[in-house]
Amino acid sequence: MNHNVEIVEKIINNVGKVIIGKRQNVYEIVKGMIAGGHILIEDVPGVGKTTLIKAIKQSFDLSYSRIQFTPDLLPSDITGISIYNSSTGTFIFNKGPVFSNIVLADEINRTSPKTQSALLEVMEEMQVSEGGKTYELEKPFFIMATENPIEYEGTFSLPEAQLDRFIIKVHMGYPINRDEAEILRLYRKDNPLEELTPVATKADLENLQRAVKEIKVKDDINKFIVKIVDGTRNHRDIFLGGSTRASLALLRISQATALIEGRDYVIPEDVKSSVKLVLNHRIILTNSATARGVKVEDILDEILSMIIVPKVREND
Repeated sequence: MNHNVEIVEKIINNVGKVIIGKRQNVYEIVKGMIAGGHILIEDVPGVGKTTLIKAIKQSFDLSYSRIQFTPDLLPSDITGISIYNSSTGTFIFNKGPVFSNIVLADEINRTSPKTQSALLEVMEEMQVSEGGKTYELEKPFFIMATENPIEYEGTFSLPEAQLDRFIIKVHMGYPINRDEAEILRLYRKDNPLEELTPVATKADLENLQRAVKEIKVKDDINKFIVKIVDGTRNHRDIFLGGSTRASLALLRISQATALIEGRDYVIPEDVKSSVKLVLNHRIILTNSATARGVKVEDILDEILSMIIVPKVREND
């Protein structure tokens, strides 16, 4: 086991001490982090979305803040605001909660589009512009957002431009009976999350992010990625397909997958296993497809089945 794989395993195992039966979700989130992207977690209330993010942040020695999104939240509540200092006659910028390495945007779809749009510059440029000045965010920087897909009253759909800036979207689902029983046993007296300690440093994460970018990608793999994303743009049941940013996201997540698997090159299986994780939230179906109950996952399976998978070997 190489050093990078060892660090990833430490993180996943550490989170597994408090998040039972969700190793795949933890694996996906760690992939998103070492790929350098923001992460959206969507599921019904009470399945552990917020706890999972807290366990992730406590496994790293990183700064953290939480924003509870509500309808009355203002953009300045997120980014910060300049306050006039009468004694000096100048404005002083008070930094908002986005000035952290990991920002939990809890129930992000409960705030207005105006406030949601305040995150666009932050997520893409990793900076905040206020009062004619630009303030750089400390790296590494992640928005980890949660949303509830069931409740519609008092919620606002995330705009496509913002969804496109989340490198992956994770679905947790209910735990199986055995895992839920273990959760009850584990949390019977205390919250084990409070005992969780970091197993990776900021430098470890930055090294992993650099290592991901060094993972080799053959031209045939690039063409494979392009064909998959292009297939979403030309499908009869898709109104809006994947963007070029989606292609880049699929590339980076595939590289992260290869790194975690202990390889220094991407194979087609890395891409195929990442397609739904990267593209699900970026695709909008036609009204006709929605009315017929068509699922995005089935369309992606169909697109993959129609594309010839390249043969890539280590020594090619």
